[in-house]
Amino acid sequence: MNLNKILKNTFIILVASLVLNACATKKTSTTTSTTTSTPEASTSTSTSTSTPTPSISGQMQGDVFIGMDSIEYLASGVPDRVFFATNEIVLTTASRETLRKQAAWLRENSDVNVIVEGHADERGTREYNLALGERRANSAKDYLMTYGVSSDRISVLSYGKEKPVDSGSNPLSWSKNRRSVSVKAN
Repeated sequence: MNLNKILKNTFIILVASLVLNACATKKTSTTTSTTTSTPEASTSTSTSTSTPTPSISGQMQGDVFIGMDSIEYLASGVPDRVFFATNEIVLTTASRETLRKQAAWLRENSDVNVIVEGHADERGTREYNLALGERRANSAKDYLMTYGVSSDRISVLSYGKEKPVDSGSNPLSWSKNRRSVSVKAN
Protein backbone atom coordinates (compact mmCIF):
# COMPACT_ATOMS: atom_id res chain seq x y z
CA MET A 1 0.00 0.00 0.00
CA ASN A 2 2.81 2.39 0.89
CA LEU A 3 4.56 1.71 -2.46
CA ASN A 4 1.35 2.58 -4.35
CA LYS A 5 1.15 5.89 -2.52
CA ILE A 6 4.79 6.70 -3.35
CA LEU A 7 4.30 5.86 -7.04
CA LYS A 8 1.09 7.89 -7.19
CA ASN A 9 2.77 10.94 -5.59
CA THR A 10 5.79 10.59 -7.90
CA PHE A 11 3.48 10.46 -10.92
CA ILE A 12 1.60 13.59 -9.75
CA ILE A 13 4.88 15.47 -9.21
CA LEU A 14 6.17 14.39 -12.62
CA VAL A 15 3.00 15.53 -14.40
CA ALA A 16 2.98 18.83 -12.49
CA SER A 17 6.62 19.43 -13.44
CA LEU A 18 5.89 18.81 -17.12
CA VAL A 19 2.91 21.17 -17.06
CA LEU A 20 4.90 23.90 -15.29
CA ASN A 21 7.80 23.47 -17.72
CA ALA A 22 5.45 23.75 -20.70
CA CYS A 23 3.90 26.92 -19.26
CA ALA A 24 7.31 28.45 -18.47
CA THR A 25 8.60 27.98 -22.02
CA LYS A 26 5.48 29.18 -23.80
CA LYS A 27 6.52 31.97 -26.25
CA THR A 28 3.19 33.78 -26.56
CA SER A 29 3.59 36.03 -23.54
CA THR A 30 4.29 39.68 -24.27
CA THR A 31 6.80 40.29 -21.49
CA THR A 32 9.35 38.08 -19.82
CA SER A 33 11.33 39.09 -16.81
CA THR A 34 14.57 37.30 -16.02
CA THR A 35 17.17 37.60 -13.34
CA THR A 36 20.56 36.09 -13.98
CA SER A 37 23.38 35.71 -11.52
CA THR A 38 26.33 35.02 -13.78
CA PRO A 39 29.15 37.54 -13.44
CA GLU A 40 28.87 39.12 -16.89
CA ALA A 41 25.06 39.32 -16.59
CA SER A 42 24.38 40.11 -12.96
CA THR A 43 21.41 42.39 -13.47
CA SER A 44 17.67 41.91 -13.76
CA THR A 45 16.22 42.63 -17.17
CA SER A 46 12.76 42.80 -18.67
CA THR A 47 12.41 42.25 -22.38
CA SER A 48 9.47 42.28 -24.71
CA THR A 49 9.21 39.21 -26.93
CA SER A 50 6.36 40.41 -29.12
CA THR A 51 7.62 43.87 -30.14
CA PRO A 52 11.40 44.22 -29.80
CA THR A 53 12.92 47.66 -30.14
CA PRO A 54 13.58 48.22 -33.85
CA SER A 55 17.13 49.52 -33.35
CA ILE A 56 18.11 46.48 -31.31
CA SER A 57 16.32 43.76 -33.28
CA GLY A 58 18.22 44.57 -36.48
CA GLN A 59 21.58 44.58 -34.72
CA MET A 60 21.30 41.58 -32.40
CA GLN A 61 20.51 37.91 -32.83
CA GLY A 62 19.72 36.57 -29.39
CA ASP A 63 22.24 38.49 -27.32
CA VAL A 64 25.03 38.44 -29.94
CA PHE A 65 25.79 41.62 -31.90
CA ILE A 66 25.35 41.19 -35.68
CA GLY A 67 25.39 44.84 -36.73
CA MET A 68 28.20 46.45 -38.69
CA ASP A 69 28.55 49.89 -37.07
CA SER A 70 31.47 48.96 -34.78
CA ILE A 71 33.30 46.76 -37.32
CA GLU A 72 36.70 47.82 -38.58
CA TYR A 73 38.79 45.92 -41.10
CA LEU A 74 41.97 43.90 -40.78
CA ALA A 75 42.27 44.14 -44.58
CA SER A 76 39.96 44.98 -47.46
CA GLY A 77 36.82 42.89 -47.02
CA VAL A 78 38.19 41.15 -43.90
CA PRO A 79 36.40 42.22 -40.68
CA ASP A 80 38.65 42.49 -37.65
CA ARG A 81 36.26 41.30 -34.91
CA VAL A 82 33.90 38.57 -33.85
CA PHE A 83 31.17 38.75 -31.21
CA PHE A 84 30.09 36.43 -28.40
CA ALA A 85 27.00 35.70 -26.34
CA THR A 86 26.93 36.53 -22.63
CA ASN A 87 29.49 34.49 -20.67
CA GLU A 88 30.34 32.46 -23.79
CA ILE A 89 33.49 31.62 -25.71
CA VAL A 90 31.70 29.56 -28.36
CA LEU A 91 32.06 30.98 -31.87
CA THR A 92 28.87 31.73 -33.77
CA THR A 93 28.44 30.84 -37.44
CA ALA A 94 29.11 34.47 -38.40
CA SER A 95 32.21 34.53 -36.20
CA ARG A 96 33.60 31.40 -37.83
CA GLU A 97 33.04 32.91 -41.29
CA THR A 98 34.89 36.09 -40.27
CA LEU A 99 37.78 34.04 -38.82
CA ARG A 100 37.99 31.96 -42.02
CA LYS A 101 38.41 35.22 -43.98
CA GLN A 102 41.07 36.36 -41.52
CA ALA A 103 42.90 33.03 -41.81
CA ALA A 104 42.85 33.16 -45.61
CA TRP A 105 44.24 36.69 -45.58
CA LEU A 106 46.90 35.77 -43.00
CA ARG A 107 47.99 32.76 -45.08
CA GLU A 108 48.41 35.06 -48.11
CA ASN A 109 50.31 37.63 -46.01
CA SER A 110 52.76 35.42 -44.12
CA ASP A 111 54.84 38.41 -42.98
CA VAL A 112 51.97 39.79 -40.86
CA ASN A 113 51.54 38.79 -37.21
CA VAL A 114 48.39 39.54 -35.22
CA ILE A 115 47.36 40.14 -31.66
CA VAL A 116 43.94 38.71 -30.83
CA GLU A 117 42.41 40.93 -28.16
CA GLY A 118 39.66 39.54 -25.92
CA HIS A 119 36.98 41.81 -24.48
CA ALA A 120 33.97 41.52 -22.17
CA ASP A 121 31.08 43.81 -21.30
CA GLU A 122 31.03 46.01 -18.20
CA ARG A 123 29.19 43.57 -15.96
CA GLY A 124 31.12 41.27 -13.65
CA THR A 125 34.36 41.69 -11.76
CA ARG A 126 37.58 42.86 -13.35
CA GLU A 127 39.22 39.48 -12.73
CA TYR A 128 36.34 37.48 -14.18
CA ASN A 129 36.19 39.64 -17.31
CA LEU A 130 39.97 39.49 -17.85
CA ALA A 131 39.79 35.68 -17.73
CA LEU A 132 36.73 35.63 -20.00
CA GLY A 133 38.42 37.97 -22.49
CA GLU A 134 41.46 35.68 -22.57
CA ARG A 135 39.29 32.61 -23.19
CA ARG A 136 37.50 34.44 -26.03
CA ALA A 137 40.79 35.49 -27.63
CA ASN A 138 42.12 31.93 -27.32
CA SER A 139 38.93 30.60 -28.92
CA ALA A 140 39.54 32.86 -31.93
CA LYS A 141 43.25 31.97 -31.99
CA ASP A 142 42.50 28.25 -31.95
CA TYR A 143 40.09 28.65 -34.85
CA LEU A 144 42.66 30.60 -36.88
CA MET A 145 45.20 27.86 -36.20
CA THR A 146 42.82 25.18 -37.51
CA TYR A 147 42.83 27.06 -40.81
CA GLY A 148 46.59 27.00 -41.18
CA VAL A 149 47.85 30.09 -39.34
CA SER A 150 50.91 29.32 -37.23
CA SER A 151 50.55 29.89 -33.50
CA ASP A 152 53.88 31.77 -33.60
CA ARG A 153 52.13 34.52 -35.57
CA ILE A 154 49.23 34.98 -33.12
CA SER A 155 49.51 36.60 -29.69
CA VAL A 156 46.64 36.78 -27.21
CA LEU A 157 45.86 39.78 -25.01
CA SER A 158 42.84 40.29 -22.76
CA TYR A 159 41.44 43.68 -21.88
CA GLY A 160 38.39 42.33 -20.06
CA LYS A 161 35.99 45.24 -19.66
CA GLU A 162 38.68 47.94 -19.79
CA LYS A 163 38.31 49.00 -23.46
CA PRO A 164 34.62 49.11 -24.40
CA VAL A 165 33.73 50.00 -27.98
CA ASP A 166 30.36 51.31 -26.75
CA SER A 167 30.20 52.95 -23.32
CA GLY A 168 26.42 52.54 -22.99
CA SER A 169 24.90 50.42 -20.25
CA ASN A 170 22.25 48.46 -22.15
CA PRO A 171 21.96 45.09 -23.96
CA LEU A 172 23.03 46.50 -27.35
CA SER A 173 26.14 48.15 -25.91
CA TRP A 174 27.03 45.03 -23.95
CA SER A 175 26.70 42.89 -27.07
CA LYS A 176 29.10 45.16 -28.99
CA ASN A 177 31.65 44.90 -26.18
CA ARG A 178 31.65 41.07 -25.99
CA ARG A 179 34.18 40.53 -28.76
CA SER A 180 37.60 39.46 -29.87
CA VAL A 181 39.54 41.70 -32.22
CA SER A 182 42.46 40.73 -34.49
CA VAL A 183 44.95 43.58 -34.75
CA LYS A 184 48.07 43.71 -36.93
CA ALA A 185 51.13 43.46 -34.68
CA ASN A 186 53.67 44.61 -37.30
